[in-house]
Amino acid sequence: MRTYRELFRVTEFRPLFLATTAQVAASTVNGLALGTLVYSATRSPLLAALSLFGHSFAQVIGAATLLSVADRVPPRAALVSLKLLLCAGSLVMALPGLPIWGIFVVIGVMGLAGSMGGGVRWGLLGEILPDGGYLLGRSVMNMSVGAMQITGFALGGLLLTFVAPRQVLLVGAGLHLGAALVARFGLSRRPPRAVDRASVRRTWQVNAQLWAATPRRYVYLALWLPNGLVVGCEALFIPYAPEAAGVLFVAGALGMLTGDTVVGRFVPARWRQRLVTPLQLSLGLPYLLFALPVPLPLAAIAVAVASAGFGAGVLLQQRLVDLTPPQMRGQALGLHSSGMLTMQAVAATLAGTIAQYLPAGAAMAVMAVLSLLVTLLLRPGLRTPVAARTPEPVAADSGHR
Repeated sequence: MRTYRELFRVTEFRPLFLATTAQVAASTVNGLALGTLVYSATRSPLLAALSLFGHSFAQVIGAATLLSVADRVPPRAALVSLKLLLCAGSLVMALPGLPIWGIFVVIGVMGLAGSMGGGVRWGLLGEILPDGGYLLGRSVMNMSVGAMQITGFALGGLLLTFVAPRQVLLVGAGLHLGAALVARFGLSRRPPRAVDRASVRRTWQVNAQLWAATPRRYVYLALWLPNGLVVGCEALFIPYAPEAAGVLFVAGALGMLTGDTVVGRFVPARWRQRLVTPLQLSLGLPYLLFALPVPLPLAAIAVAVASAGFGAGVLLQQRLVDLTPPQMRGQALGLHSSGMLTMQAVAATLAGTIAQYLPAGAAMAVMAVLSLLVTLLLRPGLRTPVAARTPEPVAADSGHR
């Protein structure tokens, strides 16, 4: 599968694509509204960063307890239920008078429920696409993330000039509801990928097996650390440019869209392994400019160039799929998603803490340096080519929770 036309001819890809894009748009609108609301109320870069990415801390709990659900529930039912819960959470956060601490409680609950969403979604993507189609399908999904972030930040920024942040959250709730309806009536009913029972013990068993293989371990670290540290830079856009943060967010989304388009559609297979490290280095390098006073147009260009480096994630996800047997792929991709979001929350917290003592631009440069160092340290472990994979044993669950 090499063309977008072939991809969109797959019947179930279309509703999965639409439901995912609507959910991303909802999360983007909500994130900008929450960041603005919290920063206006507290003037704290740390709390503003946590309002954008703090829900990801709940991913740690979900990764340790809920990930086995990703392969052991009917995908359509799981996706619809999750999107309805996100809709309800957005409505609660929009309630007048809800205190800031109450908002963070809701953010945490939504993050915990969403911890299994990535595994269900990307596992289903692997099911509905033919062999060899995952890379193109995942890159198109990432492209939609970029496009919807551009749309969501632009829409959110426009709405915030006319209405209060809590009212903007109602728009996010409506988008989550739309995503649930598309998933319910567009996707087919499918059985779970694995037949044994989901449990905390099962989650730990499969996570341990996934982590035990050295090649997979390096892929996970490369997926989580360099990208997450750069997201820490993005978490400081509002403190860096309170009146123009939307411009930087849109620039980042545009850069990510461009990178995913080029990597997913135009990069030949023989170049993919070689491009991972250069792309990840390009994530951090442009943010070094923020240590200096830079005009907004140059800052936006730097953010766009940096975000194109997120295209490395598509290549690493394909490598992860190639290294993992089918009956574990939902949890493997869920572990990637949960770890990635957790690292983003950790990096946002770290960046916000640094920005309590340094100017926001200097704090962004510090995060960029950390990303560059980690990328260079991980490079040797990613050089080994993916060998022919032999089936891995999957231990039976005893049924204990």
